[in-house]
Amino acid sequence: MTTETLAEALPREQARVRALLPIYREIGPAANFAIHMMEQSLQAADRAAASGDVVAMLRALKDLQEYSA
Repeated sequence: MTTETLAEALPREQARVRALLPIYREIGPAANFAIHMMEQSLQAADRAAASGDVVAMLRALKDLQEYSA
């Protein structure tokens, strides 16, 4: 069993959510709110990763994991 570290999991989730954005954009205006929320979550994750704040990174990871296609 391999345990994934926060340093591995956060960028993976950021990439996964970024890959969801074009899918949501194809939906059209009905998805604008979801797109906005994803972009806000990605910005928070970027800030957390850049700051090295482990608690903020954990929050960002949990937040990103909530998004699905």
